[in-house]
Amino acid sequence: MGGQPSGRAKLPRLGRAVTITFSAVRIGAMKVGIVVPYSWSYWGGVGEHVELKVEALRKLGIETRTIIGHDPPGSFTRVLHPRHGRHGRPPADVIPVGRSVIVPANGALPNIVLSPSTPLKVKRALRRESFDVLHLHEPMTPAICTAALAYAEAPVVATFHAHGNLAWNAIGRPVWGFLMDRIDHRIAVTEAARESAARWFPGEYELIPNGVLIPPEADPAGRENRIVFVGRHDPRKGMPVLLQAWPEIHRRTGARLRIVGADPLMVRLALSRLGVEAEGIDPLGFLDQDALTEELLAAKALVAPSLGGESFGMVLTRGFACATPVVASDIEGYRDVMTDETGVLVPPGDPAALAEAVTSLLADEPRRERLGAAARKLAQERYAWDDIARRLSAIYERLT
Repeated sequence: MGGQPSGRAKLPRLGRAVTITFSAVRIGAMKVGIVVPYSWSYWGGVGEHVELKVEALRKLGIETRTIIGHDPPGSFTRVLHPRHGRHGRPPADVIPVGRSVIVPANGALPNIVLSPSTPLKVKRALRRESFDVLHLHEPMTPAICTAALAYAEAPVVATFHAHGNLAWNAIGRPVWGFLMDRIDHRIAVTEAARESAARWFPGEYELIPNGVLIPPEADPAGRENRIVFVGRHDPRKGMPVLLQAWPEIHRRTGARLRIVGADPLMVRLALSRLGVEAEGIDPLGFLDQDALTEELLAAKALVAPSLGGESFGMVLTRGFACATPVVASDIEGYRDVMTDETGVLVPPGDPAALAEAVTSLLADEPRRERLGAAARKLAQERYAWDDIARRLSAIYERLT
């Protein structure tokens, strides 16, 4: 899995193609193309990871461009996506290459770009930008990442995030699995993600965790009497479990529930289906990074009732960084992140156990503050983006 040559030239000789390998000389800052198969317009863990990574790499003097989907505002987008998103113009460093559609996968509803024009747009972007390195996220996901692998002329780094059966590879591996040979360095965010990827594509994977945005200050004391859920309304995120537990939590604590990420309309529909009153519940929809940080800094606890299919638990470390203790499902992926000193694990899909854990935590303020302080310390030691960016930079340097 070492570096590959940065350029190849073919010269005719006696009727045969002879490959001559040479090393390109980089002048100025390294330029990295970050390739994401999803839509910039809709919030998700990989998108958040990429945006924070871009910021951290820039601090090291590395120039980046992000190749990703984009769903501009309009009636067509509303038909394809019954959820709120950010539909303004992407930043100048984002290169949009097509609209996305919702594709059920691994218990989630990701927005994957499958536009027929996407491969050609990716090809043009790669030629125009002349990247020193490409860094793909979920590289076996069409159409953006598979097109980038097909047309790549620079060394390729790939990060694997997903955990689970990844059944789509039953189709993907025989059709475009050969493109894995173009990847020069494989990264998995957890051991669970590594095992899931290696099941389909055996090989060596370096473990580098997701980084997290760490605010300069966070005090676990003096919080508002409220808890926060952060996630889409995807089935695996377990929002209905929390909504079922909510009447008991609200009765015993008087707290409010702030729901971030899920479409407010879908929250109301879920409440209606479950027969749960909306008293004390504030559906906030999508929030930008600063607003999300403010919510986490104000809450007494973060609740993550996911049912499975989580490879890492970025939302957990996001809470840790804000000195907010976590009540989370005892599932693979979350266990890699949670400790007894940072929060409480509960059986997945059990509203009664979830309600008991949350109410007990909110009733014991010294314990809650102790867990919050330990959570922030853990985030600073293990998940600071500055350290992770330096590790990525070293990989890029080795390949160029």
